[in-house]
Amino acid sequence: MRIDIITVLPELLRSPFDHSIMKRAQQKGLLEVVVHDLRPFGLGKHRKVDDYQFGGGAGMVMMIEPMSKCIESLKAERDYDEIIYLTPDGKRLNQSISNQLSLKGNLMMICGHYKGIDERIREQYITLDISIGDFVLSGGELAAAVLVDSIGRLLPGVLNDETSALFDSFQDDLLAPPIYTRPADYNGLKVPDILLSGNDGAIEKWRYEQSLKRTQERRPDLLED
Repeated sequence: MRIDIITVLPELLRSPFDHSIMKRAQQKGLLEVVVHDLRPFGLGKHRKVDDYQFGGGAGMVMMIEPMSKCIESLKAERDYDEIIYLTPDGKRLNQSISNQLSLKGNLMMICGHYKGIDERIREQYITLDISIGDFVLSGGELAAAVLVDSIGRLLPGVLNDETSALFDSFQDDLLAPPIYTRPADYNGLKVPDILLSGNDGAIEKWRYEQSLKRTQERRPDLLED
C-alpha cells in the first residue's frame, strides 16, 4: 500500500512513521508513506498557500490553486482509491473504516490547516472526509498519523502475529477483555485462575464475557449500534 500525505508542516509527520510498527511495515515493503510539502506549489516569491476568506471572518483559508496543483501532480503519477480530507466535519473514524481502507492500494490524505481548505477542493477532489473525534486540532497532520497507523497495522504481514489485530477492541463491536502477563501473583494481586487453567474453551468463553461486561460498563453505545 502507498499513502501520500499533503501538508504545510511535513516535519510534524516525520516521527510517527519512523518508529515501531509503522517503521517495520515500511522496511518490509508492505507500506510506503510519502509526505509532500505543499509550499513548493505556493504562489509568488513567498510561496503563499493561504489567504483571507471571502465574506470576512477570522482565520486564513488554504487556497485552491496550490492545493489543486499538488493533487494533480500526484494524480498524474498514479490512480488513487480514495482522496481523504482530515476534517472535524467528516465521518468519525472507527475500526470498520480502517478495515475497509486497509484493503485499498493507493490513498491520498489532505491535511487541513489554519481555518481549513477552500470548499472547491472538497467538491472537486475529495472522496472521503474523516474525523478522528469531536474536537478541533491545529491541523490535520496528527489526525493523518492516527489514520495511517490504524490502517497500516492491519496490512497482512505487518504484525508478527496477524491474528492479533482480529482481537483488538472494536473489531467485533466489543471492547477487548482484560489482559495479564507474568508474574501470576504480584504482592497479592493475582491473575484470574481461569487464564492459568490451560482450558482454551473456558478461557475463550471468559474473554468473551469480560469483553461484553466491559463494553456494557464503558461503551454501552457500541451495543446499541
